[in-house]
Amino acid sequence: MLTLPRSVRIYLAAGAVDLRKSIDGLAALVAERGHDVYSGHLFVFVGRRGEKVKILCFERGGFVLYYKRLERGRFRLPTVAEDATEVELDAPQLTMLLDGIDVKRVKRPEAWAPRRA
Repeated sequence: MLTLPRSVRIYLAAGAVDLRKSIDGLAALVAERGHDVYSGHLFVFVGRRGEKVKILCFERGGFVLYYKRLERGRFRLPTVAEDATEVELDAPQLTMLLDGIDVKRVKRPEAWAPRRA
């Protein structure tokens, strides 16, 4: 599982993205969506056929580009509203996505919270 600080947000772009784009092209897509590409957040892009993923983030004075290609199958994406340009994920959801687990079919237990008096 990825270990990320709670302050790091993960944004999955809705729809397919041309993954021939590298850092500058993907950074332009991030800026078009109104995000600060230098924020340290993770921006996830899935290719047209659903078998490739790129993750862009800025860290310690430079960009990091993570790329994964599945040899079999496709990435199982979460449900995204029709009018949405992106969906926010948490670290376990991103890990499941990268492992090929269908996030839509995973049922999470309710989070425990202490009773308030």
